[in-house]
Amino acid sequence: MIRKCGVKAFAQIAVLLGAHYIAVAHSVEITHKQGSLDVPFDPKPTLVFDPGALDTLDTLGVDVQGVGEDNWSGSLEKYRSDAYLKVGTLFEPNYEVVFGAKPQLVIVADRSAPKFRQLADIAPTIDLTVDTRNLVGQVEDNTRLLAKLYQKESMAEAKIKALNLSIAKLHELATNKGTGLIVLTSGGKLSAYGPGSRFGVLHDSFGVQPAATDLKISMHGQVISYEYIAKVDPDWLFVIDRDAALGTAGVAAQQLLDNPIVSRSKAWKAGHVVYLDNNDWYMVGVSGIGALQRTVDTLSIVLGSK
Repeated sequence: MIRKCGVKAFAQIAVLLGAHYIAVAHSVEITHKQGSLDVPFDPKPTLVFDPGALDTLDTLGVDVQGVGEDNWSGSLEKYRSDAYLKVGTLFEPNYEVVFGAKPQLVIVADRSAPKFRQLADIAPTIDLTVDTRNLVGQVEDNTRLLAKLYQKESMAEAKIKALNLSIAKLHELATNKGTGLIVLTSGGKLSAYGPGSRFGVLHDSFGVQPAATDLKISMHGQVISYEYIAKVDPDWLFVIDRDAALGTAGVAAQQLLDNPIVSRSKAWKAGHVVYLDNNDWYMVGVSGIGALQRTVDTLSIVLGSK
């Protein structure tokens, strides 16, 4: 009788342990910028409000079901399609649509991060905002997190390894190429960004020496003039056209910079004016692993050919 009870008790324990094992095996604890929660593996539907996270998921071959509506272009142009549920904008979710989609996961970051609490009340939500002062490291962390969640870990590690190797080569190339200045054009105005800024990865990780070391660090950069460019006189100008990224009317960056003052700079005279990919730099913020790799590859070609 004791044996029978023991066998029965063992069977009950095994069932309980088995049930627990299944629950654990089919979910993962995600720690993010605003907390932690358990998320099922390969959650569907997945709704994405952040271009950086979307870029990483796309690079890993993960299908998403809904995205924020925006001027998707470049590598993310396909997300304009009606095949993807439009769940609001990158800044303002359509909460009714989100609720109706019954998502197993909602991803926010950066522009959409302030709406985390409201979305978390509707569905499991994670915030993957990156700290641009450690952009490469945090992009790698987010890539590993998403890869684990969607079971793409081998692919992710291969892409991270390739990225690190290419960044090392770019850094070596950039070391002896002189100074650079990052300029964003918007509405006919100019802003500059330096180390530690939202676009500071150019200096902080890629190895381009800053032409100006006293630029204010802010989301919108430091407003500058044509005369400032001539005064700082960088060897390279790296240009982002915000109007083009957003698809709004405005003077194109090439036209704006083509003037007698900027043309006095070393960068202009040497043909070292690099127009960066507006989608990867402004929309994605180089915060997805695909955008980051494309950027490194492009800069390696540019700096290696001059």
